[in-house]
Amino acid sequence: MSKKHIHIVSPSGAIDERYIDMASERLRGWGFRVTESAHARGHYHYFSATTEERFADLQRAFDDDDIDIVLCSRGGYGLAQYVDRLRLNPKQLLVGFSDITCLHNLAGTQGISSLHGLMCKHIATLPEDSESLQMLRDILSGAPMRYELLQNYQPLNISGVCSGILRGGNLSVMCGLRGSRLDIPDQGRGTILFLEDIAEPAHHIDRMMHNLRLGGILQNISGLIVGQFTDCKEDDRFPGTIYSRIHDMVSIYDYPVVFDFPAGHTERNIPMMFNTRTTLKVGPERTLIYSEK
Repeated sequence: MSKKHIHIVSPSGAIDERYIDMASERLRGWGFRVTESAHARGHYHYFSATTEERFADLQRAFDDDDIDIVLCSRGGYGLAQYVDRLRLNPKQLLVGFSDITCLHNLAGTQGISSLHGLMCKHIATLPEDSESLQMLRDILSGAPMRYELLQNYQPLNISGVCSGILRGGNLSVMCGLRGSRLDIPDQGRGTILFLEDIAEPAHHIDRMMHNLRLGGILQNISGLIVGQFTDCKEDDRFPGTIYSRIHDMVSIYDYPVVFDFPAGHTERNIPMMFNTRTTLKVGPERTLIYSEK
């Protein structure tokens, strides 16, 4: 059997090329064949390359049926500049998070599964026995997504069971796509929504969450997974916490909600298969999430 082919691209910000070297070595050690795009290691101001060069690198990867997995080296910012011009390949698995939310949303409009998961820095630097790393390796090798997470009692969680298409990602990036053809389909109906963010002020998060409320998304979804809000400082001028304010917004609806889910801009960033029918079960002491296919 031929090795699965992973191709590394840098569709947004520039990356320290040492992370590409180290990640490639680890992926090869797992048994994958690894290649990279022409500008994967590039630097052009903030970006890895010009808009047209990044677009060409990514489209060339999607057009290559020899590639099984397209791994984004990092996020940052830049995909909004050209994401609407891209044509995805349903035979490939796209991997990444943060700004890669643009591509996850694009994949969702075409019914293509994609993986919200670790990128080069964490693939390179996490210890081999890391939970997130082992889960990523299993899914890249073809294992289904199924996690039962034991946790301390979360008083904000809302227990229940639901099924739907798992969608979402970075809250700021998603809000930047609102009103476009890459918006959450059908105003969120039939969606289990996952949210995370990094380095946003508390009032920005509150504003973006109310955008989802005012747009009917929070009313229509089937379930909510609230991930990590890394380096998002609480603001004592606001009542409660970021999590408690989100809870207050959604507690009037009849669907399960889990808080402090281990995914986002953290080392414990368990992979999640987006744009796939998923079951979410939230209880007082454990959360179960699994892809149904």
